[in-house]
Amino acid sequence: QVQLVESGGGLVQAGGSLRLSCAASGRTFSRYNAAWFRQGPGKKREFVAAILWSASNSYYADSVKGRFTISRDNAKNTVVLQMNSLKSEDTAVYYCAASSLHGSRSSADYDYWGQGTQVTVSS
Repeated sequence: QVQLVESGGGLVQAGGSLRLSCAASGRTFSRYNAAWFRQGPGKKREFVAAILWSASNSYYADSVKGRFTISRDNAKNTVVLQMNSLKSEDTAVYYCAASSLHGSRSSADYDYWGQGTQVTVSS
């Protein structure tokens, strides 16, 4: 069992930065791959970034590559999404997720989800 809670969302001006944090409970969290997804107004939930349980590899959606960075600290059961150079199109509810599958970009492959945190980027 894994429980995830996101925090760090808020309102930021275009070009600014935000750091989202995902706090996980469960002693087996370090064995799960972790990811961030987002869902903007009127849009489907989309993949943002993922990191393997070993933190040896990270994957990013093309839309955020070079601007966002995903990291994890298994000792603290924490996954972080550092978002820089934010754009208005980044406005969405951001969700942290965990999966036992390797390197998936599909939301259907993730077993555990946080409640989401709102990120709003003003122009």
